[in-house]
Amino acid sequence: MNGPTIAESIDLRLRGDWGMANFHRVCGWLSQEAGERTGPNSKFLISNGHGGFDAAQALASREVDLAITTPSVFARMATQGLGPFEGKPIPELRALAVIPQRDRLVLAIDASFGVTSFEELRQARPPLKIAVSCDDGRNHIGYATMRLMEAAGVGREVLESWGGAFIERQRPDQCVAVAQAGESDAVFQEAIMTPWWRELLASRNMTLIPVEDQVLSTLQARYGWARAELPAGYFPQLSEPLATLDYSDFVVMVREDMPEDLAHLLTWCLVETREGLERQYRHMPPDRSPVTYPLEPRRMAMAAIDLHPGAARYYREAGHI
Repeated sequence: MNGPTIAESIDLRLRGDWGMANFHRVCGWLSQEAGERTGPNSKFLISNGHGGFDAAQALASREVDLAITTPSVFARMATQGLGPFEGKPIPELRALAVIPQRDRLVLAIDASFGVTSFEELRQARPPLKIAVSCDDGRNHIGYATMRLMEAAGVGREVLESWGGAFIERQRPDQCVAVAQAGESDAVFQEAIMTPWWRELLASRNMTLIPVEDQVLSTLQARYGWARAELPAGYFPQLSEPLATLDYSDFVVMVREDMPEDLAHLLTWCLVETREGLERQYRHMPPDRSPVTYPLEPRRMAMAAIDLHPGAARYYREAGHI
């Protein structure tokens, strides 16, 4: 077996996603590669999560040894005590690798409302029903959506005062399904590369709403969140780039007290066996894939939080940093 090995058997508890999305796929791939390079009685347990704040919380409580979250930059809130971690930071979080992935948080409103901007939305005050992820202290998507809407002057109380409502579901596919079924007038969601989004926009006339520069600047100053654009032509409705919130990259996290040899081994597996993950996505174009392949080792080392010393040692030895 090529690469580093650990003679002893290990027990590793990993936190993925809801069960059928990309984090579980990453956890399964990593477990197989690590299992082949550790003792014969090694055990790997993959538990379900939301891929949000619960990932950092599960590491802090020692419920798991490794967890994945997205977007990568949101992990910094936990280490710096920002947002929901105010007064209870988790400075011991460390990164092994970033799994690069291009994503955006996008608001789409039924075109019948005639709204093309947040300014028009505030002026028109329509009784919109907007499908969003839950803002429940676990879900990054719901938290980001509601903080963005508040910064734009269309928070929950404001929308409800217009006769509107937020229809909350946990997963992106559930939210898009609500809009496609006609149970909401709008959807604010990520995972823009998925068939759900393409099918929704093909079956329903919807307008994609740009996020105002002032709102994006506020979120960046307050939480460190990055802005980005959805390129013109990404969807047929987009004749020009759409300014919105960046929602990119998966980050594989552990605690700083993970043994250095184990962190080194796991990082080696993540980078050196990346072909095993890439080939699961190559039936899709890179810009329509939940994992943006080919995975580049230098990019994988660029985490929003500090690298674990074992991970940093691997990247240095391999010449990636």
